[in-house]
Amino acid sequence: GLVGSPVTRATMSKAELATAEAKATDEAKKHWIVQNGIITYDGKNDSLCTVRDYADFEMLVDWKITPHGDSGIYLRGSPQVQIWDDAPAIAAQVGSGGLYNNEKNPSNPTRRADRPVGEWNRFRILMIGDRVTVYLNDELVVQNVLMENYWERSKPIYPTGQIELQHHNSPLFFRNIYIREIHAATP
Repeated sequence: GLVGSPVTRATMSKAELATAEAKATDEAKKHWIVQNGIITYDGKNDSLCTVRDYADFEMLVDWKITPHGDSGIYLRGSPQVQIWDDAPAIAAQVGSGGLYNNEKNPSNPTRRADRPVGEWNRFRILMIGDRVTVYLNDELVVQNVLMENYWERSKPIYPTGQIELQHHNSPLFFRNIYIREIHAATP
């Protein structure tokens, strides 16, 4: 279960964080359920996060949403690769995959590659240094874009952090989640 923001977590002692994580995880288990290999979220509670932090990585994840759904993937605890129903009233028809909270750098995907709401979509996300590349359903939608630090705008993105399945109070479905760490080559 998710405990606060990266800034909040950094101020907690190990014991405080462990207690908060146990409580958040107990609550998350009521709303995030695995059935037949699919993580199903009922639209209540909070985001789901990895147990550990990641630096550079490649992530594959299948997702689907319901009408008017809104979600995202937080990278290193910072929001987010956007997932949403891009009906005109919802998202100005830009599609999923953009870096929604970027202010200075590109935030929208370069093209709409979403499948219809209710069908499975697949992200391939590469997080290398402070740059993100996103493929949606095998189409490149974000190429090597600088991801900004949402929590502390004057600082670069954190070098490590949790990966989160984010929510906005709508049912969500995730499956086939794979994370491959990418380590810098050593001389």
